[in-house]
Amino acid sequence: MLHARQLFASHHGWLVARLQARLRCTADAQDVASETFLRVLASRHLGAVQEPRAFLTTIAKRLLFTLWRRRALEQAYLETLALHPEEFAPSPEDRAVLLETLDYIAQALDGLPLKARQAFVLSQIHGLGYHAIAGQLGISHSTVRRHMAEGFRRIAIALAQQEAGVAAPARRT
Repeated sequence: MLHARQLFASHHGWLVARLQARLRCTADAQDVASETFLRVLASRHLGAVQEPRAFLTTIAKRLLFTLWRRRALEQAYLETLALHPEEFAPSPEDRAVLLETLDYIAQALDGLPLKARQAFVLSQIHGLGYHAIAGQLGISHSTVRRHMAEGFRRIAIALAQQEAGVAAPARRT
């Protein structure tokens, strides 16, 4: 049976080196490695792990996707913010809350099927109506309504979890 302490001692250096080669930043690599091992500690399947490096790699990749998505959201937010006058800029605290909220929303929508995500983006970002979305995606109006309802349901749950201080769920791959 594999123990977390043994897994950490045997593979931490390897994981940090692998992540550092990918991220080109020691601090980010150490952060992702630390979060990986925290997830390992929370895992109920540790005893069943046959290939520790594959297990660690899978967890670390999920965390990398989350990191990259968060950075992309932050960059898009900063670009949008730069288009507005400085007096309308939110405080650093408000900005942190906004970025966290965007991350919760992005994670909530990640679990939707592709057509549902597309429908949601076409509606909420591009302002298309349900009939236009149905025509563009080649699906029925009722399917668009169903996709939108599921998207709003997931976002409501994610925002309620954020408000309650519950950590955002790990991104599914």
